[in-house]
Amino acid sequence: MAHTDEQPRSEAWKTALTVLQEATPPVIPEGAHVMTVRIEFPPGDPGTPPHRHPGGPAFGYVLEGEMRFELEGEPERIVRAGETFWEPGGDVIHYQDGNARADTRLRFLVTMLCVPGQPMLVLVDDDELKQRAHLRAPRPS
Repeated sequence: MAHTDEQPRSEAWKTALTVLQEATPPVIPEGAHVMTVRIEFPPGDPGTPPHRHPGGPAFGYVLEGEMRFELEGEPERIVRAGETFWEPGGDVIHYQDGNARADTRLRFLVTMLCVPGQPMLVLVDDDELKQRAHLRAPRPS
C-alpha cells in the first residue's frame, strides 16, 4: 500500500530515543567484528572469574537484577536493571560481573568488539592477579 499525505504520520520518533550511555573507547582493533551476547547468572552466582576482553571495548546493559561490577583501577559498584556499563577491553582486568542478589537472577547484554581468530574472553590466572594487585582499587569493607 502506497503512503499518501492524507494518512497521519507518527510523531513518536521525535521523543523515542533516550541516550543511555556515551563513551570514547581507547581503541577499536583493525578488522574487528562485533558480537552481542546475553548473559544470565542464577541468584547469588559470582559470575565469570577475573578476565579480560583482549579484542577491544565492551558495552553492556542490565536487563534484570543487579550486577556486582569491578574493573581494574575502579571501585566495585552495583549496576542495576536499566543501567549501562562499559569497559575498554585490551589489557584491563574485569574482576567481577556476578549477581549481587541472592533472590533473583541477573540478565545482561554485552556488545563487544572482537578480533577475528582471538577469543572474546581470556581468564586471568592467579599469578597475574598477584602481580597486578597494586592496580586494583580498594575493596569495600
